[in-house]
Amino acid sequence: MTDVTVAPRRYHLLKSVAEIAAIVLVVAAAKTAIAEPFYVPSGSMEPTLLIGDELLATKFPYGYSAASLPAFIVLPTNERYLGALPHRGDVVVFRWPGDRAQVWVKRVIGLPGDRISLRDGRVSINGKEVEIRPAGTGQSEIEDGSTIPAARFIETLDNREHEFFKLTMNNSLDNIPETVVPADHLFVMGDNRDNSADSRVPVREGGVGMLPVANLVGRVDGIVGSWDLAMRNQPVWNWPSGFRVSRFFSAVN
Repeated sequence: MTDVTVAPRRYHLLKSVAEIAAIVLVVAAAKTAIAEPFYVPSGSMEPTLLIGDELLATKFPYGYSAASLPAFIVLPTNERYLGALPHRGDVVVFRWPGDRAQVWVKRVIGLPGDRISLRDGRVSINGKEVEIRPAGTGQSEIEDGSTIPAARFIETLDNREHEFFKLTMNNSLDNIPETVVPADHLFVMGDNRDNSADSRVPVREGGVGMLPVANLVGRVDGIVGSWDLAMRNQPVWNWPSGFRVSRFFSAVN
């Protein structure tokens, strides 16, 4: 009687474990091949991305490599398959060259072979200044929840417009001599121009330097959710008011 009773239980247990394993494999495969959510912890991409945004990185536009695996899996760089270059103006998620366990997000400014320079904070690509126009002011959020005023501009890259912030008009990264983007690399910048360690800053100094295309994870197409981290300083019953409902399922330019 005992053996007859235990066998069905063991069968059902094994079946449940197999079902859970199958679900895990399906989720992992989807995160590898289709899209993966990422959390924005800093203000380097304001005003496009805010601290506390949950973005979705679509992986198939740029092909696949070891960087495409779920973020917690860190493998050496390898060749990309079905690879394609981003377009100027794409917002991309990538493995930071200084530590591939870290995932960062920036905007693509320059493609392989482009000549990039900055003068007084204005970007030039292949000898031509990128078009910008003022768009009033905004508030740049700091990680502690406080805000500081920022000048807002609209920049046009290949007929695609996006906003960016300037906190000061005399920043150390406002003037960069012309440099050529190497083959299989990208020049990326944050939209919060004075609060972003990007391709203007070498990896050894905490920046991105020239980003290897092989480090790309995916393209940011939208925001799936957002919560104002400043609400952490409020009583728990006030936390629900921190949800930025207007940003849920919104597109990213």
